Amino acid sequence: MSASPGPAELDTVLLIDDDVELCRMLQDYLSRHGWSVSMAHRGSSGLTAALEMRHGLIVLDVMLPDFDGFELLRRLRHSADADVYVLLLTARGEEIDRIVGLELGADDYLPKPFNPRELLARMRAIVRRGAPRSTSSEEPHAPTASFTIDHAVRTIRYADQALELTDLEFDLLHHFLTHPSEVLNREQLVERILERPYRPLDRSLDMLVSRLRRKLEALPGFSGGIKAVRSNGYLFYLES
Repeated sequence: MSASPGPAELDTVLLIDDDVELCRMLQDYLSRHGWSVSMAHRGSSGLTAALEMRHGLIVLDVMLPDFDGFELLRRLRHSADADVYVLLLTARGEEIDRIVGLELGADDYLPKPFNPRELLARMRAIVRRGAPRSTSSEEPHAPTASFTIDHAVRTIRYADQALELTDLEFDLLHHFLTHPSEVLNREQLVERILERPYRPLDRSLDMLVSRLRRKLEALPGFSGGIKAVRSNGYLFYLES
């Protein structure tokens, strides 16, 4: 594998989809909105492009002719040379595709067929979430003093141990840490963290909480957790 390339430009996107006509339509549309667009139509060529070129974002279809998008995403997330945002395109109604994609580290998903305007909005939201935040953000309250947050590089440590977090997991844990022992409404969490309207059947928030909960429970010495509050939302707590 070649040496790791330089920093990615956030307005560059790689489309990996075997629908050539769709890719060309999206290339024309996204280019008119300021994006530099590359395309690949097979899993093998898409993986090569993702590893050899620096893209800010990858739009990845689950269904590819040689190997599926899940395998491509799995390989990306295990590569030190591919620190890139991924938006997964899934078949409409296939909830398992969305769940697996989120568990593998996708930053968002969009069911097919979709409106190009919604794709553009979600791409912008992913990039916006990953942009550097102000270092003057609120500090954790006293009950979360064992956690430290570095806003500049978007990392969170517990008892001097760094957590390996996706951007969404960072945003969610940061929000929990600044609102300890508070019941946080599900709808407000979706709008704040996922930056999209709340839909009752959308399980993205639940999967995100589940991934974060597992990472917290794996921390040596951590006693606390994230509790689901029926018909309301979630509560983050620490036990003394």
